[in-house]
Amino acid sequence: MKKFVKILLAMMLLLVVACGKTTKTDEPSKVNGDKVDVVATEKLVVDKDVEFKVMHVNDIHGRVDAGKYDGMGLARVSTIVKQTRAADPNVLFLDAGDTIHGTVFAALTKGASVVRVMNEMGYDAMTTGNHDYNYGLDRIEKLQNTMNFPVLVSNLTYKDTGEKAFKPYTIKTLANGVRIGIFGLATPETAYKTNPTNVEAVTFDDPIAVAKESVTALKAQGVNYIIALSHLGLDEDSIYTSIKLAQEVDGIDLIVDGHSHTTLENGQLVRDTLIVQSGFYDKNLGEVTVKLGKDGSRAETAKLFTKEYAMENVKEDEAVRAIIDEVNTENDKITSVVVGETPVLLDGERNDVRAGETNLGDMITEAMLAKTGAEGVITNGGGIRASIQKGTITRGNIISVLPFGNYVVVKEITGQDLKDAIENGIQSYPDARGAFPHVAGFTFKFDPMNEVGNKIYDVTFNNGEKLDLTRTYKIATNDFMAVGGDKYTSLKGKKTVNEYESIEEILGEYIKANGITHTMIDGRVFAGKEEVAAKIEKKVVDASVYIVQSGDTLREISEKTGKDMDAILKENKKITNPDVIFVGEEIVLPKAN
Repeated sequence: MKKFVKILLAMMLLLVVACGKTTKTDEPSKVNGDKVDVVATEKLVVDKDVEFKVMHVNDIHGRVDAGKYDGMGLARVSTIVKQTRAADPNVLFLDAGDTIHGTVFAALTKGASVVRVMNEMGYDAMTTGNHDYNYGLDRIEKLQNTMNFPVLVSNLTYKDTGEKAFKPYTIKTLANGVRIGIFGLATPETAYKTNPTNVEAVTFDDPIAVAKESVTALKAQGVNYIIALSHLGLDEDSIYTSIKLAQEVDGIDLIVDGHSHTTLENGQLVRDTLIVQSGFYDKNLGEVTVKLGKDGSRAETAKLFTKEYAMENVKEDEAVRAIIDEVNTENDKITSVVVGETPVLLDGERNDVRAGETNLGDMITEAMLAKTGAEGVITNGGGIRASIQKGTITRGNIISVLPFGNYVVVKEITGQDLKDAIENGIQSYPDARGAFPHVAGFTFKFDPMNEVGNKIYDVTFNNGEKLDLTRTYKIATNDFMAVGGDKYTSLKGKKTVNEYESIEEILGEYIKANGITHTMIDGRVFAGKEEVAAKIEKKVVDASVYIVQSGDTLREISEKTGKDMDAILKENKKITNPDVIFVGEEIVLPKAN
C-alpha cells in the first residue's frame, strides 16, 4: 500500500510540473489513507515565454452608438477587438460593468438589446455595475441565460440560502496554453446606488475578504495569471476601491476596473498590481499587453484606443451595426413621438446635475410638484442622465434623460427629516455626487465650509414660511430615494401618502401642457456663507439680471439664459476677465432685439 501511495504521489507531482512550475514550493502533499491531494499555493509559472492581450471597457451605460457626447460606438469597439484577435487569438475581452442600462436603446428591452450586441462582439466575461441592477436582480439572471459569456460576481450571496448569486470566477485557457483566472467584484454601494428593493434578496459581501478567497481558489486550480474584474472604482469617498483591493490582496496581477468613470491612459500600478480603467460611454477601449516569462517574470503595458483615433481610422463592424439598426428601427416607433420644443439647452450634464442646480433639474421637479400637489419635491441629480438639446423634444429625448423608470412617491416626513435629506445630498459639495438634491416648492442655502450634517442654514418654502423641524410635510420624491437610495435614509420607512406614474411620463405631460418653463435656473440652491446670501437678498433684481451661483461660468450662464456670451460681456463692462466671476455678482442680461 505504501509503495502504491508513493507511486501515485509521484504521478501527481509530475502532472503539476507538466502544467508549469510554481514560483514557490507547493504546499506539501496531504496523504490521507489512499487519497493524495496536491494543492498549489502560488500561480504556476509558464513553461515557455508567452504573450497575450486583455481588452476592456467599463461604464458603457447602454451607449452602443457613437455620438457627440458619447464614445466611438460599440460597432467600432468590435472591429478593433476582432482585428486584434485575427492577428493573434490570445486575446481576452472583458467588461467591468454598468453596461446594460442607461439609454433608450437599452431601456425599452430591459437590456436584451445590449446583450445581443455583446454576444456578437465576443465578450469573454463581465461583472455587474450598480446600474445593471436597475431592472432588478431577476432580470440579470434571465439575461444571463441569453449571454454567450459568464457574469462574474464573487461577493454577492442570497440572504436565504447563502449561495452565490452568480458564478464567482472562471478560468480561460488561451491558444498558447496560458490559464487565466478571472473573478468578479461588485461594489457594495449597489445596495443604495440602485433601488434598494432591486437587491433586497442578496448581500454584498466584503470585496477584500472575498477577493482573498478567490485568489486562493484560483491558485489551487493551477492558473498562471489572475485578473480581478472589478466595479469598485477609484473614488476617494468610497469605502472599497480598487486601490484598496490592490493594497490589501496579494496575488492579483491585473485589476480591470469600473464605477468611477476614470480614464487611466497607461494604467495605475499599486504595489505589484496594475489597475486599468477606460473612462466611460465607450470613449476609450483599453488594451493591456501581458508578457509572462518561463523564468517567472511578468510585464504589462497598458494603452487606450481613443474615440478620436477610432472615428478617423476604424470602420464599424457590419454585424454589430446591423443589430443596432434593427433595434433602433423598432424603438423609433415609440421614441420619435414629438413632445415639444425648447429654445435653449436643457442642462442634464453629469457634472452639472451632480454639483448644482440646472434648468432641467428645476423643470423636472416643478413637473413633479404640479402633478402631486405636494408641499415640496426633492430628487437626486444622479437620476438625470442626459441633456436635451435646443430644438424638438421627442419622447426618446425624455427617456434618455430619465431612463430608470423611477416613479413618484409622496411621503409624510418631518422638517428634520427634510433637512437631513438635504444635508445628505450636499455633503460632498463642490465634488460631484449623484445624491445632489434638485428641489421644488422651496429653496435652500448652505455653507460648504461647515461640517457635514450642519451645512444648511436656511430652507424657505414658496409661501415664504421657513422650515419647521417639528412639523410634518408632504414631500414628493422618487421611489429610489423613498427607500433610502443614495443614502437618503431619512426618507426610508416614512409614511407613503400616494404614488404616481414615472417621472418620465410626468415630465412629458408637463412639457406638452406648459411648454418650457425654465430656460434658466430659478436660484433654488445657494452655496455660500450666510452673510453673502443676506447681501443678495437685500437687492431687488428684475428678470434682466442674473445672480452668479456657486460653480457658474460665464459660458454656462450664456447657455442657461440663451444670451450670447459676447453680448453679455458688452453689457457688463466691469467684467475684465471672462474667466473670473464671483458668487453673488449681478450679471446684466442683454435685452432681446
